[in-house]
Amino acid sequence: MAEPAALTVEALAVDFNGLRAVDGVSMVVEKGELRVLLGANGAGKTTLMDLVSGKTKSTEGRVFLYDAEITNWEEHRVARAGIGRKFQIPSVFKDLTVRRNLEVASCEKTGVLANLGFGFSSDAEARVGEVLRLVGLEELADRPATSLSHGQTQWLELGMLIVQNRSVLLLDEPTAGMTQAETHKTAQLINRLKGQHTILVVEHDMAFVREIAERITVMHLGRVLAEGSVAEIEQNEDVRRAYLGSAVIHGQPEPPC
Repeated sequence: MAEPAALTVEALAVDFNGLRAVDGVSMVVEKGELRVLLGANGAGKTTLMDLVSGKTKSTEGRVFLYDAEITNWEEHRVARAGIGRKFQIPSVFKDLTVRRNLEVASCEKTGVLANLGFGFSSDAEARVGEVLRLVGLEELADRPATSLSHGQTQWLELGMLIVQNRSVLLLDEPTAGMTQAETHKTAQLINRLKGQHTILVVEHDMAFVREIAERITVMHLGRVLAEGSVAEIEQNEDVRRAYLGSAVIHGQPEPPC
């Protein structure tokens, strides 16, 4: 029997006082796949992630994590089921060290003593060390998070998701505000995660998308407009017409909403 897809969205929709921000979206993301959600501001990409993660409740449709339906679960239940979410603006514990941020994130117990490090196993310590190396912050492990650059803070937050062993990662514009060098390093990091995690990325930077994308889903006005490889999307006439020849597709800045 074939293994179910990691993430299945069926005819998902949400209505905000008559505005259909997401309108009947269906999508299947296989285990270990990296999928990019592409589209102009207001296309519904982040709202779709909100629906999957439980931040926003849908008015129609269903969401499945493997073979379990998680439609409209509360955010904490979705997270515990195996979906991790990274928002555009990073959220870390600024006064704690980089290492301590990862230790707190990795702690499955919610008690005060657990989060102070009591009972922290050698396996958990090894896992934190592994993630520090993976995100390139090993040399900064004992510095407070407040001393990190913007890009380093983004990598720390991504590390906090990785150390939790979530099976599906939702990344909302993970390169926002980064330099070109930081963006390239982020692409390398995400490429190393392929196969180990199922990853759904919202992104506008087409240079970055070309470095990481296996398959792209293009959204427009709350609906799926097209789906395919980078080459297929760049040549898709519906996409070209929707984005007036291509601000999104060719990596130019988007006009304001």
